[in-house]
Amino acid sequence: MNIIILRQEELTEDGRVFLSDRRAKHIVSVLRGKPGQSVRIGILNGSIGTGVIDEITTTVVNLNCSFNESPRSSAGIDLILAMPRPLVMKRLLAPLASLGVRRIFLTNAAKVERDYYGTHWLRTEHYEPLLIEGLEQTGDTRLPRVTIIRRLKPFVEDRMGELFPSGTRILAHPSRDDNTCDIPLCTAPIVLALGPDGGWTPYETDMFDRNGFVRMSLGSRTLRTDVACIALISVLKHLMSVA
Repeated sequence: MNIIILRQEELTEDGRVFLSDRRAKHIVSVLRGKPGQSVRIGILNGSIGTGVIDEITTTVVNLNCSFNESPRSSAGIDLILAMPRPLVMKRLLAPLASLGVRRIFLTNAAKVERDYYGTHWLRTEHYEPLLIEGLEQTGDTRLPRVTIIRRLKPFVEDRMGELFPSGTRILAHPSRDDNTCDIPLCTAPIVLALGPDGGWTPYETDMFDRNGFVRMSLGSRTLRTDVACIALISVLKHLMSVA
């Protein structure tokens, strides 16, 4: 945990916060906190600063907080992700937050199992702590926004202009040539569409093509959703950093 994430409503009027949950345990057990010691803190979706330990016991930490830094800028990448298996989604959310993804659209697709929508990991109270875990690791405070999309076709055909009016739309799809990695020229912001483990169907790829998406491939290997997702976003972040 490289930053202690706080919610605005936890702060008192004089800028103090009293922690007694896993954050307190981390300060006590991992950081070996002592009175007068400073720890890195941030308001969820807000400013970053310093918390000075006023009082500390084995279970409770009292911090005097001040904030003087703006939150980090996002990676400029949005993700349209065909609903993965629930356990895959569980382990993917924290890395996506760490990488600075702005928005995550979890969508249906032909090869998505319908019972995936019944998972408790689609509830805010279950997925938000995983996203916060990713922020704590990377020292960021901007929480990715998660939206559940039940119908892919109207989403792609009717909402692209509203949600992604500029930048580059990218469709991840394996190449037929094992030695070819097709990496398009990118202009930020970027929206990346990544299919399910079984891949997009021809109908779906044609639909994305018609709506301004360009193909991107890391070769012919069919990668697991979580592996492909991290690899593709990392490549896109690099391309934007050198553009």
